[in-house]
Amino acid sequence: MPASSHPADSIQAGTTVQQHVGQPVIEVPSPGEAQPFARSPLHDTPSMALLIAGLLAVALTYHRGYKYIENFFHYMFSTRRRENLFEDHTVNETGIQVALIANTCIVEGFLIYSAVQHMWPSLAPALQGSVFTHIAAYCGLAVLFYVAQWVVYKVLGYTFTDKVGSKLWLDGFKASQSLLGLLLLPVAVLAMLYPGSGKLLLSVGAALYIASRLIFIYKGFRIFYGNLPSILYFLLYLCAVEMVPLVIMTNVTYWISGIL
Repeated sequence: MPASSHPADSIQAGTTVQQHVGQPVIEVPSPGEAQPFARSPLHDTPSMALLIAGLLAVALTYHRGYKYIENFFHYMFSTRRRENLFEDHTVNETGIQVALIANTCIVEGFLIYSAVQHMWPSLAPALQGSVFTHIAAYCGLAVLFYVAQWVVYKVLGYTFTDKVGSKLWLDGFKASQSLLGLLLLPVAVLAMLYPGSGKLLLSVGAALYIASRLIFIYKGFRIFYGNLPSILYFLLYLCAVEMVPLVIMTNVTYWISGIL
């Protein structure tokens, strides 16, 4: 039999259509190409364990060597020779010094990792493929750089000043580097949490590094300055010891990043 053409059926059908027209439409997105997961030190267990180990070393040595941290500014700025003539670091201070310097080298390794990705984006996939290998290599570079600087400053102090002046200079170097690691720690953590702000955070880290070097250079100038010709020697020192090694380390970092 033919379908019913009753007017009530037509009215009901029109009402149903109007109700559906007013309802929201849900669009089902079409599946796109899967994006690879970008690994970072924050999601790498060995890397984070290394960072935490540096912090634990500082925490474990703090209760015995806290006076060294309290005297940071004294070691960084003071050039009073009589006060340091018979001064020597205790075993407790030596322990916290080692822990603080280790923490500085570890934090610098993390910041170098972030800096390499921003300076040479083509190396980013290799870095993300083996995070801990690169982090460990960069931390090792930071340790070698610190040791090399310490040796050079030791030789320069022995050559151009006496034992007390050399000790004052090295105390300033170790204190400035120890404080630098504590200041760079939140920068490194924020760089991992907010990689999109990496360039800004790296700029902050660079500013802190430059500030620590300027403080150390200022103390060295006060120790070594004796007459007008000493200014020339000091300028040569700045070029040979402060600038050239940074250029060399940049090239070495790029070379290591390429072969790992």
